[in-house]
Amino acid sequence: MKATLFHRHGATEVLEYTDFPTPDPGPGEVLVRLRAAALNRVDILVRQGWPGLKLDMPHINGADGAGEVAATSREIEAFSTGDRVVINANLGCGDCPNCRNGQDNLCQDWRLLGETRRGTYAEYVCLPARQLYHLPNDFSYHLAAAAALVYQTAWHSLIKRGRLSAGESVLIVGASGGVNTASIQIAKYTGATVYVVGSSKEKLSLADSLGADVLIDRSLEENWAKTVYRLTDKRGVDVVVDNVGTTYPLSFRAVRKGGRILNVGSTGGPRFEIDNRYLFGKHISLLGSTMSTTSDFKEVMNLITTGKLKPIVDRTYPLKDAHIAQERLEHNEQMGKITLDIP
Repeated sequence: MKATLFHRHGATEVLEYTDFPTPDPGPGEVLVRLRAAALNRVDILVRQGWPGLKLDMPHINGADGAGEVAATSREIEAFSTGDRVVINANLGCGDCPNCRNGQDNLCQDWRLLGETRRGTYAEYVCLPARQLYHLPNDFSYHLAAAAALVYQTAWHSLIKRGRLSAGESVLIVGASGGVNTASIQIAKYTGATVYVVGSSKEKLSLADSLGADVLIDRSLEENWAKTVYRLTDKRGVDVVVDNVGTTYPLSFRAVRKGGRILNVGSTGGPRFEIDNRYLFGKHISLLGSTMSTTSDFKEVMNLITTGKLKPIVDRTYPLKDAHIAQERLEHNEQMGKITLDIP
C-alpha cells in the first residue's frame, strides 16, 4: 500500500510518501480501505516527538479516517466487505474495568490511533471492529473523517463533562480550529448563547457562519475577559472552552462565580502559570477530558450523519502532499478541518 510516514522525528521534511506493507486483520479486527483522512494537532506533535515517546519506526500519522471495509477476521458479524465506515480513534483495550463499564476513554491501557499506533495517512488500516461506525451510502468520507475526533471530543467535554444545558452562556477561546468549530455548533444545538474569541476577522466570520452570537476580535481587544465581563453585565459566562492553556488567566476572569472551564488540550504549550486565587475564590470547576466513550461517539456521529451538526472542511490535499497539509495546520492557517484524499 501507499502511505505517508517518517523514520525519524523532525520538521515536515521527514514525511515520506512511499510503499509500506498492507496490514492483516487479527482476531476481532477489520481491515479498512481508507478514502479520506483528517489532520489533528497531535499529528504535528508526534512527528516532532517529545521526551519518552517510543514509536515503532517507521511511523504513520493520522487519527481520523473513513473508507470501506476491505476484509474482516472470521468472527466479525457486524461488518461486511464493502461497508462504508468512519473510524473512532479512541483505542481502549476492551477488557479493563473501565472499558467493561463503557468508559473506554478512561482505559488503563488507553491509546490514540496515529499517536503510538500507526494511523490513517495510508491506504489501509486495521482496527478492532468496535472502533467503526456505519456510514450512510450518501455521506461524504471527507466530512466523516473531519468530524470523528473533534466532534466526539467536543461532545464529551461540553455535554458529558461540562453538562451544558439550554439557556447557559459559553465562551469559546478560538474561532477556527476543529474542536472549537465543533464546540460552537454543539453549544448552539444545545440552546446556549455562544461567545467566541478569535484572532482575525476571517476566523470570526467562520464562527459567525456557524451561529456564534457574540464575536470578539482579540487583535483589537487584548483584554477580552474584560469585554466578556462587560457584555454579561459583570456576571461572566457559565462555561469557558479553553484548549489553549496559556489563556487561563483571562478565562478565569471571564467565567462567572461557580462556573466551569473545559479543557481537552494545551495548544499554547503544556506548562504555564495560573493565579490559584481565582480558582478557589470564584468556586471555578476546571474539567479536563480526552476523546469520548464509544457510546458518545455513536451519539454525536448520529447527529452528524443526519445533518444536525455539520463538519467544516478547510482544504483537501492528496495523501502524497501531507507535508504541505501539516505546514498549513502548523501555521494555524486552517479554517476548519484539513483532510487528505486517498485515491
